[in-house]
Amino acid sequence: MYSFILPFLAFAFVSSATPGPNNVMLLASGANFGFRRTLPHMLGISIGHSFQVALIGLGLLQLFNAYPASFIVMKFLSAAYLLYLAYKIANAAPPADAKPDSKPFTFLQAAAFQWVNPKALFMAITAQSQYAQPEFGIWGPIAIALLFMAANFPAVSIWGYMGVQIKSLLSTPRRLRIFNYAMAGILIATLYPMLTADFTL
Repeated sequence: MYSFILPFLAFAFVSSATPGPNNVMLLASGANFGFRRTLPHMLGISIGHSFQVALIGLGLLQLFNAYPASFIVMKFLSAAYLLYLAYKIANAAPPADAKPDSKPFTFLQAAAFQWVNPKALFMAITAQSQYAQPEFGIWGPIAIALLFMAANFPAVSIWGYMGVQIKSLLSTPRRLRIFNYAMAGILIATLYPMLTADFTL
């Protein structure tokens, strides 16, 4: 009955650790703000995505099937917001020159971002449609969400930590600017699979 757990944890970890909007932003945040200040961002991703996974399993998946046009709306909202975030990353000032209000994503911002992050949404849909156990009733989707969170947080933490390690290489404003431009470009590149994907479920 529980034979799905290990394969699911492997799926959750690998899908969480592969490049995507969340991880690109964590890499940039770790480099610009450090690990401790990026921690609320990481927690917001893991807990916010777990909440998303649970809601999809508890009814939103059926809603999306009934109204597939909602994915078209999500596609354009996601693209617009990711372009805005890419602009913000590209224009981030070096720490010494940053404005006083310059700060990383908060917990709530990171949690809310999952609803305009197409990779997170696809991961949630795959998790519930492929791994949820119907015999568990409503506890099946909830268990999937909690297991996903357990695998997701270590995976995304790696990216925040890598950003911190890269920070030592970004000792000049020019290097940091190049890095931020590169992160913005990669974030924009993540739009391609989203814009070309088939959003049927």
